Amino acid sequence: MHLATSCASHRLPTTAMTLSQHLDLTNTLRQPDPMNEQKTSDPHEPLRDNIRLLGSLLGDVIRRREGDRCFETIEAIRRMAKEYRSEGETRLGDVQQQLAGLRLQEVAPVARAFTHFLALANIAEQHHRTRRRRDYLRDPETPAQQGSLARTFAELLAAGVSAEALHKQIVELRIELVLTAHPTEVNRRTILQKHNRIAALLAELDRGDLLARERGRMHEALEREITVIWESDEIIRARPTPLEEANAGLLVFEQSLWDAVPRYLRNLDAELQQQTGAGLPLDVAPIRFGSWMGGDRDGNPNVTPEMTQRVCGLCRWLAADLYLREVKALRAELSLQSCSAAVRARVGDAREPHRALLRQLEKRLGQARARAEAVAHGKTASELPRCPDLQRSELWEPLTLIHDSLCAVGAEIVAHGRLQDLLRRVACFGATLVKIDIRQESTRHTAALDALAVAAGERPLSDLDEASRQATLVAELQSPRPVPDGLLASDEVRDVIDTFAVVAAESPDALGAYVISMATSASDVLAVEVLQRRTGVSTPLRVVPLFETRADLAGAPDVLTELLAIPAYREQIRSAGDRMEVMVGYSDSAKDAGLLAAAWELHRAQTRLHLIAVENGVELTIFHGRGGTVGRGGGPAHAAILSLPPGSLGSSIRVTEQGEVIQSRFGLEDIALRHLELYTTAMAEAALQPPATARPEWTQLIEQLADQSAAAYRGIVFDDAEFVPYFRGATPESELGELNIGSRPARRKAGGGVESLRAIPWNFAWTQTRLLLPSWLGIGEALGAALASEQRDILLEMAREWRFFRSFLSLIELVLAKAEPDVHRFYEELLEPPSADSLGADLRARFDNTVAAVLEVTGSKQLLAQNPVIRRSIEVRNPYVDPINVLQAEILRLFRTVPDERLRDALHMTINGIAAGLRNTG
Repeated sequence: MHLATSCASHRLPTTAMTLSQHLDLTNTLRQPDPMNEQKTSDPHEPLRDNIRLLGSLLGDVIRRREGDRCFETIEAIRRMAKEYRSEGETRLGDVQQQLAGLRLQEVAPVARAFTHFLALANIAEQHHRTRRRRDYLRDPETPAQQGSLARTFAELLAAGVSAEALHKQIVELRIELVLTAHPTEVNRRTILQKHNRIAALLAELDRGDLLARERGRMHEALEREITVIWESDEIIRARPTPLEEANAGLLVFEQSLWDAVPRYLRNLDAELQQQTGAGLPLDVAPIRFGSWMGGDRDGNPNVTPEMTQRVCGLCRWLAADLYLREVKALRAELSLQSCSAAVRARVGDAREPHRALLRQLEKRLGQARARAEAVAHGKTASELPRCPDLQRSELWEPLTLIHDSLCAVGAEIVAHGRLQDLLRRVACFGATLVKIDIRQESTRHTAALDALAVAAGERPLSDLDEASRQATLVAELQSPRPVPDGLLASDEVRDVIDTFAVVAAESPDALGAYVISMATSASDVLAVEVLQRRTGVSTPLRVVPLFETRADLAGAPDVLTELLAIPAYREQIRSAGDRMEVMVGYSDSAKDAGLLAAAWELHRAQTRLHLIAVENGVELTIFHGRGGTVGRGGGPAHAAILSLPPGSLGSSIRVTEQGEVIQSRFGLEDIALRHLELYTTAMAEAALQPPATARPEWTQLIEQLADQSAAAYRGIVFDDAEFVPYFRGATPESELGELNIGSRPARRKAGGGVESLRAIPWNFAWTQTRLLLPSWLGIGEALGAALASEQRDILLEMAREWRFFRSFLSLIELVLAKAEPDVHRFYEELLEPPSADSLGADLRARFDNTVAAVLEVTGSKQLLAQNPVIRRSIEVRNPYVDPINVLQAEILRLFRTVPDERLRDALHMTINGIAAGLRNTG
């Protein structure tokens, strides 16, 4: 069985070449700081060396494992795609003919070869970023890197910010990065671990003192890892449980964050000391971590109350294990005989007092680890070890006691080593590594309260208007009644009640916020407050309404105003230190109205929410629900924070980190260190030196642009009857639902159109075909209309002077540069009937108009003219992604007719490959 039986078999060239031949990755795949250039003629030669080495080793593995014919087939395809790209053409039909003679059993190795090559290139690029940064920092003559602690603090002080104000701002920072398990990370945990080992071996190869024999062994080790990867099944065969999802997500703590965090805090302490005269207190950690893994039950029936409990146990288990390793190492180190009186009072006449105290902590950690492991494995209460969960204070108290003791006996240098790093870990990670948020959809809470009302012979909450709902809920808040025993309720209601029971039983150390998705009213917030009290939650979680659609964002300020006008709720906020939190959703708002309209509505909503909070004397934290792609609010975090509304940040922010973004930002220690630094400096700069407020004529024009772009976007996506069938036919949207890369279903409900599809597969499908439509549709129409009007000069002024708009345009440039309409047209021609041609042609014409409009607004002659490194990296990757797209389209055509299991596997491999090639996919 051939892939394309209508095409004649194409004779393959016999000349063998390595996979990396002609590869010209002369620049890193991300835009570096201009100040970061090394003083060499070609600082990227080590990257090319790494790519050539990895490509050569992969080629050797393919020859050995699959044979010469397979290797030569792959090389012929790669060479052809590269030649066409170098001529400025895609000519995918010619690549298709080259693939026509493939036997079915040959499809998977070809797809895997290109996929693994791109993955290896990613590893090399990530390592090169680390190498470049370290080389730069070693040079004493280079200025501080842009966005670094040293440079940002110096610039703020030079701009007139006092040392006291800078120190206070940093100490009061509360940045929480919330890791989510959204299905955009297509790699299995085991493959990610192998990728990390390859990165570590590349780092070893950089050593200047390696002997030839040692270097040879390193090459053997690399080939061994690549062989194991090639022989491993990279496809996730079964949909992961939320527990498995969390286990994969927590990998980043073991592999990098556990060591990156104390390094980051040491650097921050040193920089503060140098530039302000005061260091960072030991108990302060400006950045902490949260998680939705195991707690996000919105539309995910697999996240049960028991599952949330087990994931909490998993977090505690990993935390206890990591702490136990550190405490054992510390005990081996602290053999001092002298100690403070406080330590002596605790350990008696022990010869080595600090070790004696650490031995007690080691025993407690062992007990806590055993209990957490049992919880993670789903043991019943009677089967659990008879010890309580570990609390943060049980770590902090003995460690600070030892720290003070060492300082008291003149051993400060010892106290400031491993022990201080361990204390800083406790300050950041607590006893659980992360705090898990609970998320549920608003109507589920109403249904639960309806069931309680009916059981009590009262009128259901859903029958009342908003004012009556608020009055009923406030009365219940002031005199809460327990949930009656033996409540007869549906499974969905029971699930809500049992979830609150888990919240009541779990330690506050383990849980973060309670997020209400699809929140639209003040009563949605009050409902959760009531349910917490009725179910016996002694330390209620803070309740965070999530405003997702454009209409919900527009209504968010009114909801906040209503809430703060309710005396009972206002008193509750006062008891919480006059702090509250609101979440804004980037994904669904963009899917609902298009990216430009969503971006402006988010900006405007945050401005208004901040003003309302200030007027009411409340400190507001805004939780940003950002995704990986630009279409879901993704992009560089540093630029995103600096483009937020002036004054809207204060000292606190929460941000989701999703899918493959977690690995790309935090998978390697030095890169994680840089991202932690960038979050800190962006927050400091935004709070202490906010940008100027937008001029009235700018806001008036952006309102107009938002409405025009939303109308154009919705006119296609929601109003054109041909669009949904076209979308499902010309992209792998339907097949993505079969991928086992997430525990949550792709749709909130069966059937329906785009509105029922979650934002992740909506973006993922368009990324696979490389049209990236959700990230640009509607923008060209709005910009084009303004350029042709008397408002042209205002628009150009906005692009030059308004940080928010300038940042938005830079993201759109990146999207447009990555998009390949010709590739999408290939899918359309292969998968859609001729009647769909007009819609596809219209979409591509809109794309071209958007490119022209963006170039005219930015004053550039080509996309990414100001970012040649990124532009070049995209161009270099294209020839390696093109063949995977051709394969995917062919496989889709066949699979939709003959759903062969081998075709399904090959399809999944192509999805992995395109994701590796484009990096941020969901």
